[in-house]
Amino acid sequence: MVSQPQKVQVVIVGAGLSGLRAATEIHAAGLSYVVLEAMDRVGGKILSVPSRDDGTALIDVGAAWINDTNQSEMYALAQKYGFELVKQRAEGLTLYQDAEGNVSVLPYGSPAKLTPEQQKEFDEVAHKVGEYVGRSNLENPHLGPDAAELDSLTIAQFAEKKFGGTLVARLFFTELAKGLVGTQPEEISALHLIDYIKSSGGLAIMMSDGKHGGQYLRNRQGQQQFAKNLAAELHPGTVKLSHPVKSIKQADDYILVSAANGTQFTADRVIVSIPTPLYPRIHFEPELPPAKKALGESNKLGCYSKTVFVFSSSWWRDAGLSGTVNSSGLITFSRDTAVPEDEQYSITCFHLGAPGLEWSKLQGQEKQDAVWREFQKMFSVVVDKVPEPIQVIQQDWTLEPWAWGAPSPFMVPGIMSGEPGQSIRDLVGRVHFIGSETALVWKGYMEGAVRSGVRGAQEVIEALV
Repeated sequence: MVSQPQKVQVVIVGAGLSGLRAATEIHAAGLSYVVLEAMDRVGGKILSVPSRDDGTALIDVGAAWINDTNQSEMYALAQKYGFELVKQRAEGLTLYQDAEGNVSVLPYGSPAKLTPEQQKEFDEVAHKVGEYVGRSNLENPHLGPDAAELDSLTIAQFAEKKFGGTLVARLFFTELAKGLVGTQPEEISALHLIDYIKSSGGLAIMMSDGKHGGQYLRNRQGQQQFAKNLAAELHPGTVKLSHPVKSIKQADDYILVSAANGTQFTADRVIVSIPTPLYPRIHFEPELPPAKKALGESNKLGCYSKTVFVFSSSWWRDAGLSGTVNSSGLITFSRDTAVPEDEQYSITCFHLGAPGLEWSKLQGQEKQDAVWREFQKMFSVVVDKVPEPIQVIQQDWTLEPWAWGAPSPFMVPGIMSGEPGQSIRDLVGRVHFIGSETALVWKGYMEGAVRSGVRGAQEVIEALV
């Protein structure tokens, strides 16, 4: 049943970090607003679940890390809300499983078992990638000196053309594509991957578990609490859950936004805060311009899912292990996600790219059993008897109807350097577009999400106030 439209000045579509951060700015400016969220919770791809029956000892099955230096917006929110931040443990031995299934024990930080010659080549590849990153144009990627060539190639073709397609180059770029956006090197544009790295300050920062790095600090209260606290700053009743937006129609002097449940709102401005591949799920009237439409139809989401094994003790630490594994198989990598202060002892396993998609096809107990077999195989190289977990938590983002995958959409060749890529932050009439993928800094991360939210809100405030 269609209701009479309610009038507000701003409708925000999506209650992830981007949308909620935009909403708090709109709220502070004194404008009237409503936030429409398709899911039955806030946070989007930030989800914290309890590892105990009493609802405590939270574990993040979505976005999990921030830092306290170059992620200034997220750190400021953490300070504002009084969150207890936990440094990512970065010590102990790492386990590496090669393509044949052989498991090796390596020093922490070693990405793979390499000969001295291979390590030298690996470092040279990383250095050359850094040169491409250094030359790229952060604000206008299509204007970079290598943009046209890079956007004509997938990362796999880039590895072949610029690095001879050697074993080391293929390993480097396969793990990079999977590790950053959950896809295979045959799918993503080389320009987009270079830009993605640039937005985070370079490969070393992006891949680091240490100070300034992308995986430095976890939140003892769970990262979803950022979204919950932002929502709590808004007027009661302004965040509408289970309200997927069906259409956005721009008239001469108002915009009509309709939810699938029949609820309608009229507004002066709309902020769309959903991943670009979900744009086609909303009926825009008039139709989106060709460039913006092509962006939504061509961008893709990767596979970035998790299995968390919770144990009664941190037995891997006692064995001198970091809890980190790297593999070309089902467990692409893992991290120690324990919080001893909460007596929460866990290792989180990530299922990325093609192996993750194969895992996603498994049903029920098969999913858990497949990961546990791989986990046992790797850790039993060092530990005689790997303890059974007391709980297993799994999150397959590819099956979430309002996510379709994780972490952030990626572009195929020909999009970023063309009009579709250039349109990513463009307004369409009085409709604004935000989201982590639209950010200039820390694209695809929580930091990028909140920065994009502030940017979108400022656009609206400048237009209305």
